[in-house]
Amino acid sequence: MQNTDFLKARFGIEIEMTGVTRNKAAKVVAEVLRGSIKRENDYYDTYKVTAADGRVWKLMYDGSIYTQKKVNDEKVAATKEYSVELVSPILTYKEDIETLQEIVRKLRKAGAFSEKQNCTGIHIHLDGADHTPRSIRNFINIIYSRNDLLYESLQIERERMRYCKKMDADLVERINKKKPTTMKQIEDIWYEGYGSNRERHYHESRYHFLNLHSFFNGTGTVELRGFNGTMHAGVIRSNIVLALALNHQALTQKSASSKKPQVENPKFAMRTWLNRIGFIGEEFKNCREHLIKHLQGSAAWRFQRAA
Repeated sequence: MQNTDFLKARFGIEIEMTGVTRNKAAKVVAEVLRGSIKRENDYYDTYKVTAADGRVWKLMYDGSIYTQKKVNDEKVAATKEYSVELVSPILTYKEDIETLQEIVRKLRKAGAFSEKQNCTGIHIHLDGADHTPRSIRNFINIIYSRNDLLYESLQIERERMRYCKKMDADLVERINKKKPTTMKQIEDIWYEGYGSNRERHYHESRYHFLNLHSFFNGTGTVELRGFNGTMHAGVIRSNIVLALALNHQALTQKSASSKKPQVENPKFAMRTWLNRIGFIGEEFKNCREHLIKHLQGSAAWRFQRAA
């Protein structure tokens, strides 16, 4: 029987979009959740949707989104009311993935879109409660060793690089040289070299594929920021499964190397790695397809077959 323990971790997701107003998006979300809407008088012009189960979903303003709307099937510039960031409550895969996908599909049908020119992204927050100094060090090494493969697979747009930089080689070197055994030691290494107060919400260190600023001085979550904006429910599911699998790998491995593997065939390398971290069987077929489709090479053969 297939082991899907990696899907059990709690997570949250932030999905940036435009094409609809926050008011309209809130109505769509409330309809799916059979919930109620309350508008907050705050900087983010937040619409809170309280679902039937009591959990709160938020539709918020995000100043980084280039806002647009469709007029006669043509995309034109729009006001800031069209800046929408959907922020979920704490979710679990088994209980909530279908609902999340239904929300995304309904928002897309209502006119929402999330594309390269809008500078939109998706951020996934993973529950940090079970993480230890060992697992955090593992996470850093796992992401660093697969930097290139992940960025190519996920097609991270150049325009978004400033918000999700690759793992810093100097940080990785310091972590593995000092071999920290406490969270305080890892925290000090993470913030080393930054002049600003580490307690700042928008601290510069957060703008990496793997963000630990949220873990040390925020929500207590490990954030993965390396996902392009999309309103494709299947791609969003694939991103979530990848995040959960990476998290589980970091938590369960005794150690993880920062050494970058030799990759002759990116598509084959990605497929075999995904299988190793849990993407096995028919359940994850579509996820595997989404995550390897942009890579060069053959998924079936590591080396070119002899004639």
